[in-house]
Amino acid sequence: MNTERDETRRKPVRLIAAACCNMGIGKNGHLPWTLPTEFQYFLNTITSVCQPGKKNLIVWGKTSWLSCPENVFPLANSLNVVLSKRLRSVPKHAHYLCEDFDGAIRLVSLPSLSSLVETIWILGGAQVYKQALEHPWCDYIYLTDIMEEFDCDVFFPKFDRNIFKKQDRFPGVSHDIQEENGIKFQFQVFKKES
Repeated sequence: MNTERDETRRKPVRLIAAACCNMGIGKNGHLPWTLPTEFQYFLNTITSVCQPGKKNLIVWGKTSWLSCPENVFPLANSLNVVLSKRLRSVPKHAHYLCEDFDGAIRLVSLPSLSSLVETIWILGGAQVYKQALEHPWCDYIYLTDIMEEFDCDVFFPKFDRNIFKKQDRFPGVSHDIQEENGIKFQFQVFKKES
């Protein structure tokens, strides 16, 4: 086994979500809150690359994909992967369609993507987050704390906070409590401790 080749394929897997007090992340296929500042932070985070010419592989569950406003596409520096067992063709604005999370991760071993992809961002839903949390490449969780209770039917999975430690400071992330549309929220980053 060629470990150097293996390391070329290994990409950081990062989760990003916003969750309210009960860890709810959605209701009826939509966000239960309207926070344009938080949404812009989300977009800026998933499209940011360190090296010019690189791309991020953005992994969306089908419901997450369908709930995203079409006017945000195309996303800069991004290759979109939609996960679905039912869809038969790649949705508009997406680049790839995979049946499952493992299929999306295997994409980075393709010669055309192995040196192009910088980070793999996971955008939900709950089952996709759960699988990503268990993946050995997972290193960070970007989880905005929506400091209010909302009626939700989808929840961010529980994770071990002894393994994923909340960072007091993180480059480029404001830790101040913010308020928009009467809702307080705070950006948080959890780092996997090895």
